[in-house]
Amino acid sequence: MRNLILSAVVAGIGLFGAAAQASDTFQAGREYVQIGSPVPVSQPGKIEVVELFWYGCPHCDQFEPHVLEWAGKQPEDVNFVRIPALFGGVWNLHGQLFLTLEAMEADEKVHAAIFNALHREGKKLANLEEITAFLATQGIDTEAFTKTFNSFAIKGQMEKARKLAMAYQITGVPVMIVNGKYRFDLGSAGGAQGALKVADHLIEQERAAR
Repeated sequence: MRNLILSAVVAGIGLFGAAAQASDTFQAGREYVQIGSPVPVSQPGKIEVVELFWYGCPHCDQFEPHVLEWAGKQPEDVNFVRIPALFGGVWNLHGQLFLTLEAMEADEKVHAAIFNALHREGKKLANLEEITAFLATQGIDTEAFTKTFNSFAIKGQMEKARKLAMAYQITGVPVMIVNGKYRFDLGSAGGAQGALKVADHLIEQERAAR
């Protein structure tokens, strides 16, 4: 079912913006949706941009290097946050994996290696044993990882991620949220580059409204 959702996100659209808007004029209800009840941001005073994703999503895999490059160019008043989508089963396992690595302040190359393992090396990472065996090859202390993975703090982060996804009203990934107010995906925005342009537009809109 979720595979159908993922496919529908970009159905008929070139991932990197072949069908992107010719102009930079974007409208609510077309390229993005205005969320009925704005969701509080994690760092008040900054413009928050959230990407919800799943390691196992092929579109997230292709989008990730582009959104990270974009995020690295943002000014200090923009806070980019990644949140794992938790739709049950392996989605939750991989979400817990991501949150654990974030808590351990793992290098970004570890996240890239996970995407690569799932999408180009044929690995499943479908249980904790497989995950720790893989992480050992990436220089991660697996004892510390397992302890953190099973910690109360990570369970709390999982619950927070679930509540945010519900508040954002997401049904698939990848999806982006700007300042807790606006939601869009690659399909509505016209591809990956289109999504980043929509993000830029909404960031400027929020900045101007201060």
